[in-house]
Order: sequence, then structure tokens, then C-alpha cells
Amino acid sequence: MSRRATISGTGSALPARRVTNDELAQTVDTSDEWIVERTGIRARYIAGEGETTGTLAAEAARKALDAAGIAATDVGLIIVATATPDQTFPATATRVQASLGIDDCIAFDVAAVCSGFLYALSVADSMIRAGGIDIAVVIGSETFSRILDWEDRATCVLFGDGAGAVVLKAEEGERGILSTALHADGRHNQLLYVDGGPSTTGTVGKVRMRGSEVFRHAVVNLAAVLGEALDKAGLTPADVDWVVPHQANRRILDATARKLGLSPDRMIVTVDQHANTSAASVPLALDVAVRDGRIQRGDLIVFEAMGGGFTWGAAVARY
Repeated sequence: MSRRATISGTGSALPARRVTNDELAQTVDTSDEWIVERTGIRARYIAGEGETTGTLAAEAARKALDAAGIAATDVGLIIVATATPDQTFPATATRVQASLGIDDCIAFDVAAVCSGFLYALSVADSMIRAGGIDIAVVIGSETFSRILDWEDRATCVLFGDGAGAVVLKAEEGERGILSTALHADGRHNQLLYVDGGPSTTGTVGKVRMRGSEVFRHAVVNLAAVLGEALDKAGLTPADVDWVVPHQANRRILDATARKLGLSPDRMIVTVDQHANTSAASVPLALDVAVRDGRIQRGDLIVFEAMGGGFTWGAAVARY
């Protein structure tokens, strides 16, 4: 049997503060009706004092390790996918490593925005398949609230903070990551970006987005990459038990499902409660569905995401 990276445990973490649309409307020129109609979002979580990308990532990792029944000291690799690191350097993954009490393992960050978790998952899968690593923790964690322009209602209502994590373990058998497909096209930088950085402005900057153009690209790219990942695994949409998509916008999720001929009932949707948590959204949604019992061992799962860059990708896994 071939060596595969199996998902042995999942975990997630959310800030303490939950902000509803009605609460947001008290300070932003918007309304619950306006937000729900355009995005499907009803609430999001906003990080407070002492809550960072690193602290949320570490909490999610601990829960995933507990669910897997694996000691932190057995971990050989930590990857944190994030666009909002605690510091420019060192990597947030090293802060997670220290928080977990691990003296030595490979630890680094991946920056691919909303697709970051899938990029990180693919890297960890490759390292496990190659035989160099037996146990990895892959985390998506974000505090996007800290790079939002709270006077821009077109973007600030869309995002939230949180983290999700998976423990990958090398095993032989039918389960595990079956295929991945990743893409990027930097020509679309100005459609979704942050207007600053250490090398250009010396400041962090704020999120900027041309929503309608991003929507159009997302539906086309996500449907195509899902099909590509399924083809690589020798499977079809009819084989899929669950789609765990990037939680950007309910309309994008519905349009992608229609394009692939998938039932909306097979889509794991958490965007209504968490908003868009960027790299955290896929593992966060996965953990919700695992813990509420919808996703069961042996189910065929497809992950997909698209983010600024543009970057986009998909993965197929037998849970």
C-alpha cells in the first residue's frame, strides 16, 4: 500500500468576542439585511487584547492533537498558513511550536491568503509522502480584523478572525490526501490586495477589493480546480460526500455547487457565523463538521479555496 498523509485530528479556535451584523451596523454604514442578502454572513468573531494569529493557531493545534491522541512532542512539522502573522519575522509557526512545548521540529509559515491552508496542506502531504516527516500539524489562522478599513463597508463586513488545524499522520491504506491542485495568477493583484507592506510603504496597509470581479473569477476558477483535483484522484463529483469550501460568500458557494452539479446540502457552510476567515476558513469549517458528526470516517471530502494574488487550489481526501 502507498504511504499517505491521513487526517487524524481536527481543531479550531475563535476569539471571545462575537459581533453580529446589527452590532456592526451601529458603527458602520450598513444593515443586517444588506449584508445577509449579498454575502450570507450574519456574524463574525473579532480578536481582542491578547488574542493573536499565534495564540489562536496554538489553541486550534492543541485541540487537533487532542482529537488525534498524539503528543505535541511527536510532531515533526508545523506549517501556519496566514496573511496576518504576529510579526514580520520570525514565523508564527515558531511561536506555535514554542507554545506547544516542542523544542525542535520544522516550522514555517505559508502566505497564499485564502488559499494558504490548501498550499500548506499540499506541502505537508508531499513531505510526508517523501518519508521525511511522519506527523505534521497544518494550521490556518488569521486576525484579518487588524488589516480592515472599518470605514469601507464593502470589505469590513466580510471578514472575521479565527483558526483551524489538522493533524496529518503517515499511514498506509485507503484513507488520506488523494490529490491536490494549486494555481496562481499574479496579473490580478489589484483586484484583491493589501495596500501596504514593509518593502513598499513601511506600513501594514488595509484590505482592498473589487468584489464583483473577484466573484466572477472565483466561480470559474473554483469549479475548474475542483474538477482538476477529482480527475487527478480518478473520481467524479458523484463520488463526493462533502465539499468543505473556503467561506468567502454564500453566493459563491451556491454558484460553484451549481456549476459542478453538486447538491448544496453537501456543502459545509459556516460563513453565516464566521464570515471570511481567509486561510482559517477551510480547516475551521472542517472541524465544525467533524465535531457535529456530519463528516464521518471514510467520507470523501473535497476542499477548495481562492484568494488574493490570485491563488486558488483544491484537495481531495478520504477522511
